[in-house]
Amino acid sequence: MTVTITEQDLRLQLLNSLLTTPRGNLEAVAALHDALLKQDAVFYGHLAVWYLDNGAVRDHKEVFVGMLLTSDWPAHREAGFELLQRLPPYQVARAVQYMKRHRGKVPRLARTAVTRYLRRREAQPERFDRAALVGRKAMKHLYAALHIRPSARADAILFKNEPPADSLAYRVKQIARAATPGEQAALIAEHRVPYTVAVGAVRAVTPAVLAALVNAMTPQETINHLKSLKARGAFDHPHVKGLIEAKLAEAQQDRRVSAYKAKVASEAVPLTDETQAKLAEVTQAQVKRLGTIRRATALLVDKSGSMTVALEVGKRLAALISGVTEAPVYVVAFDSVAFSVTPGASGLRKLFAREPATTLDAWEQAFAPLRASGSTSIGAGLDWLRRKRIAVEQVVIVTDEGENTAPYFTDVLAAYQRKLNTAVDVTIVKVGWASDVLERRLRAVQAPFDTYTFRGDYYALPNLVPLLARPSRLELLTEILDTPLPVRTYTVAA
Repeated sequence: MTVTITEQDLRLQLLNSLLTTPRGNLEAVAALHDALLKQDAVFYGHLAVWYLDNGAVRDHKEVFVGMLLTSDWPAHREAGFELLQRLPPYQVARAVQYMKRHRGKVPRLARTAVTRYLRRREAQPERFDRAALVGRKAMKHLYAALHIRPSARADAILFKNEPPADSLAYRVKQIARAATPGEQAALIAEHRVPYTVAVGAVRAVTPAVLAALVNAMTPQETINHLKSLKARGAFDHPHVKGLIEAKLAEAQQDRRVSAYKAKVASEAVPLTDETQAKLAEVTQAQVKRLGTIRRATALLVDKSGSMTVALEVGKRLAALISGVTEAPVYVVAFDSVAFSVTPGASGLRKLFAREPATTLDAWEQAFAPLRASGSTSIGAGLDWLRRKRIAVEQVVIVTDEGENTAPYFTDVLAAYQRKLNTAVDVTIVKVGWASDVLERRLRAVQAPFDTYTFRGDYYALPNLVPLLARPSRLELLTEILDTPLPVRTYTVAA
């Protein structure tokens, strides 16, 4: 039998591949992007622009810029020129390295784009000074690697280590030479010196210095350095602790804060229940920015033997989905039989509440009684919904696909759709040493599905939200294709 893949199906496959490539694996990312560009150059350009605004993995953003700047398409190169201007210095440096290593060239247009990037910052001394402090290595690399002559001021700060008196680098030297911690704290507060720079310059980290450091931080920087702050006694001083908590409150509204960094930070640092709760609120607020799910959703979580990872991913997805939905959510764990999982209940309940708790802590408690054991019937989870006559529009399955016990999912899917007179979108989140058993069975009955492979990167899980939040995959593709490619401006901003 010959299977014909439509243009829409191909684009969905490309999108699915993009959203499931793990963070930190640049080799895998590079190969994927090369394939995406070759298969559908038009879609790739729009996807690049859309991803820079909506995506969560920085590796992809850097590679998108590098790919566009080295593309054969003029419209791609123009878009890449403008997108590069949006990146922080370390990402621009990584994009340049990507072009050299994986594309074998840094075209003249790319060098011009970096030159404009640097000149714009040189023209704004305060902006340049902060970039030079936080991204000193990256900034030096951009000038040196592309043979771009720095301005006199940039040269003095980055290369000669003779910063002028009006520069932030000079003020950092003043902080290091200050006679007392009080003077150092005053200078940090006055000039808002970045934490990583200031903490290495101070003589002693007193409460006053800690307060000045926290005041100078962004909400994301506060989250990133919670472990360091705690080690320096910040939480032992009520005033400093209050400042930290104020920053965490700001983080809920700051679009620059990563959706899952707050939770990762809370797991890495032993904090009070109160601070842990504030970090959970940050995570929840940022996840809600990713989209709103308006379709009834079932999350089926494999708890059969060796599926400990499925339970871990399942509870995180439960928190993720329930936190951004306006429709009912049903979470069902299965081995050879199925159970409903409900936050706030004692263990397992037969019927899922229509307004579930949304915090990860609540879902961790709900999943706590579950242990990975037993054989695998993925169909048991959907059959539980069928017997309860619970209609959903989409099903998310967390599994390794090792279905070896009836009822089988494809059999139940047909019966479920007949009984409830509804079509169901299926998304498989593959975990562990996953096979393709379920995928082959779904193809055999010509049932559409999407597949995502989880490789241990919890930062990537929010990438599922934009897909689940839209009434259809077609609508997501339409949104991407409607995203215009930026055109290079030919005037340098002052």
